[in-house]
Amino acid sequence: MNPVSMIFQMVSTFIIVFWWVIPIAIMIAFFKSPFMKGVLGEFQVNLAAHFFLDKRIYTLFKNVTLRTEDGSTQIDHIIVSRYGVFVIETKNMTGWIFGSPRQKIWTQKIYRHSSTFQNPLHQNYKHTQGLQAVLQLDPDKIFSVVVFVGGSTFKTAMPDNVVNAGGYIRFIKSKREVVLTDNEALAICTRIQTGRLKPPIKTHFGHVNHVKEIVEKKQQKVDSSCPRCGKPMVLRTTKAHENQGKQFWGCSGFPKCRNIRPMI
Repeated sequence: MNPVSMIFQMVSTFIIVFWWVIPIAIMIAFFKSPFMKGVLGEFQVNLAAHFFLDKRIYTLFKNVTLRTEDGSTQIDHIIVSRYGVFVIETKNMTGWIFGSPRQKIWTQKIYRHSSTFQNPLHQNYKHTQGLQAVLQLDPDKIFSVVVFVGGSTFKTAMPDNVVNAGGYIRFIKSKREVVLTDNEALAICTRIQTGRLKPPIKTHFGHVNHVKEIVEKKQQKVDSSCPRCGKPMVLRTTKAHENQGKQFWGCSGFPKCRNIRPMI
């Protein structure tokens, strides 16, 4: 028997004996995917709202996509009540979370591995601004809330509106000043319901493409910045030595920052 036939027979035998491993591996990969992590995170938020918020006072909207001047904005959850409108951004993450309200980038650390992600407060600010424009609502009547689910732990001090799991219920219930009449709250619910885009796949992918365009523009801006100090890189020309006349990217903060980057 030639080597190819032997390998084929071994693989065939493995599949026959351990066929059940394949669907299990697929299921594990599926449940660990960013999509399912998002779905599970939002489910926990929905569940907490269902059991701990009075439906006669609080109205929950899930996965709301609204049209804005520059495209669209997709909001995980909106809760409307006489105490204000709460815009909720959900993050399903594990490990240690480091960040501050003013930082553009936060860090997630799992054992020795570290990864970065966009400041969710900045992300949710865009959602609140989009919703505020649609509803024509005063800024003091709309509240941003970021909810971390998945067992993550904050390793830096967080503001009151960045919470773990059910902590967002406490934050919402802490707002006891009536800022909207029942008729105003009802009118807001009607505007959200009639103004939201239909949730088919086409709408979802349209929003995803819009977000990708924004990320690409930001990446282009980052690529043109100095990796050391963040100032813009400017095109310079070598005036001496053997490289005279050659162009390169130099930090605009020179001479304090002497970082350079060759032309590609």
